[in-house]
This record gives sequence, C-alpha cells and structure tokens, in this order.
Amino acid sequence: MTNSTKALLYGLATVGIWSTVASAFKISLRHLDPIQLLLCACTVSLLVLGSIIIVQGKITALRHLSARQYLFAAGMGVLNPFLYYIILFKAYDLLPAQEAQPLNYTWAITLSILSVPLLGQKLRFKEVVAILISYAGVLIISTHGQILSLNFSNPMGVTLALTSTIIWALYWIGNTKSIIDPIVGLFLNFSTALPLIFIATLIYSQMPTLTLEAIAGGAYVGLFEMGITFVLWLTAMKYAAKPDGGGTARIANLIFLSPFLSLETSARQIPHFYSLTI
Repeated sequence: MTNSTKALLYGLATVGIWSTVASAFKISLRHLDPIQLLLCACTVSLLVLGSIIIVQGKITALRHLSARQYLFAAGMGVLNPFLYYIILFKAYDLLPAQEAQPLNYTWAITLSILSVPLLGQKLRFKEVVAILISYAGVLIISTHGQILSLNFSNPMGVTLALTSTIIWALYWIGNTKSIIDPIVGLFLNFSTALPLIFIATLIYSQMPTLTLEAIAGGAYVGLFEMGITFVLWLTAMKYAAKPDGGGTARIANLIFLSPFLSLETSARQIPHFYSLTI
C-alpha cells in the first residue's frame, strides 16, 4: 500500500468521524459552556492518549526527548487544544451548527496554502480548482443560499470560526514537521493545554457539574473530535507529506465532505450512549 493510499484512507476515516461532531457540539453546549466543555473533552482525550502510549510501550520515549522538543510540544499545545477550541466552541455557541462547521472547515484552504511556504509543497491546478469548488459549496451552506449578500446569522461567530482556521492549520503543519512520535506529541500537547484550560475555567467560568449529560458530552467530543481522531488525522498528514504521499492539499480537501455529511447527521444519529442524554 502506497503512502498516498494510506494518507487517503486515514483521511477518509477522520472525515467520517468528524462529520458527527457538529451535532455533538450543539447538544453538549446545552449543558456546558464552551470552556467547561473543553475542560471535560480535553481530560478525556488526555486519558485516551495516555492509555494508547502505555499500551504501545511508548511511555519510555518521554525520557528521550530534548528540552527543545518538550518546548515545541508545549507551544503546539497552547495553540491546540487550548486556544483553538476555546475560540471554536464559542463560535459554535453563537452560530447554528450547519453554519459554524462549514466556516470552520475552511481551514482546509488555509492548510493547503500555508503548506506551500511552510512544507515546501506545490499546489497543482486541479487542487486549486477543487479548493474553489469546495469553498463555494461551503459559502452556499453558510449563507443559507444567499451567497451574494453574505448574510451570516452572527458576525462575531463567523469571525471566531474563521480565526480558528488559522490556528488549526498552523498546528497541524507544525506537528507534521515534528520528529516526535505522533501519539507522544499529541499527549504532550494535551498535557500542556489541560492546566491552562483548568485555570481559564476557574477565571472565566466555573467547574462543571458532572451530570450524565456533561460526562457523555465531554466523552463524545474528547473521543471523536479530539483523541482518537487526532491520531488518525496526524497519521494521514504525515503519510501525505512524504514524497509519494500526494501532498497535504489532497487530503485537506477531503474535509469538505464533512459539512455535507453533517447535514444528514442529527442527534438521533449519534451513538446510543450519547443520545440517551438528550
């Protein structure tokens, strides 16, 4: 199996999972504010990533990292999940899910463009065309068909969603260039972010009440938006960045399938353990 095929398969698996999270965000935000949801989800993700490291016997790799590598991983953790998800969850709090998700997924365009100077990749003509077509579809959904008027329901929410795309693209490009084991790197990212999220929760919110709804929401987002899916997507990115991987723009365009898949995703379609809480 070529690196290009591996990148495509991992990318498709990620998109399929991410297509369910827009509904999960909106449902979870009925019971938690954005920072509380991030705290719960990040905690679950850290536990999942830590468990994977232990099972795979990679815990010893933490002892062999240099101070520079620890500092790099910490910086990436500040970008994501700390800053990125605080901004993203607030955008979802202000916008309808069917509008917030397509706007957020314009990070694929940002990722494709920034991969040229930062990863030394090239955009082929057909990739540029694919980006433009995909973005047109996103605009149609986000503006409720009023594409010429650009009539969004909440300008601040739109601004936050678009800002999140820059942070997200920089994070994945940075981790693609990193020589740290992908899962170990993600574990360090979340280890850095969790204390910051905890402090932000104490300052700007309050500790969440651990109801069944809160636990289920945090678990679903932590598992399928962050933990497991981050591992899949970073693996896809690393395969795509290899000489025969087809380039990151190719798998980045896959993400535009997710908004359309999400149109068919309702709360009833989220796995039964989560839908019991609504």
